[in-house]
Amino acid sequence: MITSELAALGGLAVAAFLAATLLPGGSEAVFAGVLALHPELGLAALLVATLANTAGGMSTYLLGRLLPRKEVPARLATVQRWGSLSLLLSWAPLLGDALCAAAGVLRLNWLACMLWMAIGKGLRYAAILWLMA
Repeated sequence: MITSELAALGGLAVAAFLAATLLPGGSEAVFAGVLALHPELGLAALLVATLANTAGGMSTYLLGRLLPRKEVPARLATVQRWGSLSLLLSWAPLLGDALCAAAGVLRLNWLACMLWMAIGKGLRYAAILWLMA
């Protein structure tokens, strides 16, 4: 891989990580830009974006987990009902960050959360990759 490809994947990783934290922003445009400039990086970009976005989501999960646990607020009842499976929607704007934090507050199993989160986020990037092919 040449330097521009590594830089593209590195920038994508940063954008995908930050987009999954409580900071505002999205990584879909960066992902699409990488694919437009380097179509040969499709699979690598998919893996990098999914891993980095999942890592960002797990950082939000950890922040939620660090909050002292008290009574579970009523607004977390849906997440509590569906458990880690609800993190399939962790890719959704605004809702996704809240789901990741709620999973942490509820002390849901971190490994199951990471798995469902990665699946949801990966499917979103795979859809973009498919649309651009």
